[in-house]
Amino acid sequence: MKKKALIVVTSNSNLGNTNQKTGWFLSEVSHVYWPLHKAGFEITFASPVGSKAPLEESSLKIDDPENKTFVHKFDIRDSIDTVPLKDIKSEDYKIIYFAGGHGTMWDFPENKYIEKITAEIYENNGIVAAVCHGPAALTSVKLSDGSYLVEGKKINSFTDEEERDVEKDQIVPFLLESRLRERGALFEAGPKWENKVVIDGRLITGQNPQSASSLGEAIVRVYNQIELGQGRQSDDGDSLHWVVQT
Repeated sequence: MKKKALIVVTSNSNLGNTNQKTGWFLSEVSHVYWPLHKAGFEITFASPVGSKAPLEESSLKIDDPENKTFVHKFDIRDSIDTVPLKDIKSEDYKIIYFAGGHGTMWDFPENKYIEKITAEIYENNGIVAAVCHGPAALTSVKLSDGSYLVEGKKINSFTDEEERDVEKDQIVPFLLESRLRERGALFEAGPKWENKVVIDGRLITGQNPQSASSLGEAIVRVYNQIELGQGRQSDDGDSLHWVVQT
């Protein structure tokens, strides 16, 4: 059976009510795509709406080798072709990864398909991962017992301080770090603009674009450890919760 991973990007190209454009952030896709690809995963790109998902123009930096190869491989200009989330079957995937970009702040939270697919993959012993603004997807995901997925778990995302630095704290609909804390997450912030990845069992999150490569490698490492039985069940005996060696 093929190993399959799902990379979810935003469908939103509008930065709130401003005249600015946004979308998904290139390195937050390419730097995770390549570790998964090299590990033998078949990768599906999906978005809330499907079809062509808009690229954040400012992230199109092809002096980065991984970006350059990705852009050429998928003929990226201003978008990438995606499958609509309504057509995704969660049982086909062991990994779901939410890439960032400011667009996610509007179309990831409270999306019924994201909530359903994410909870099902996680409760089927799969990995849930996100970076930068990608964890906006996790702010409304609830498990079958009614609790938030992030509740009581160590997590990371684009921080409130970083949002203020880029002067978008008055534009986004909410501050991501604050919202995750409100949902009961045990937020672990690193120094702003530095690589920071937090692993809590099968939940893996990164702080900013600088964290994407490390996060991609962490996803593969955690997946391999679980498949090889190198993690261990938590003390409560719940087979869906793993303490993974890091």
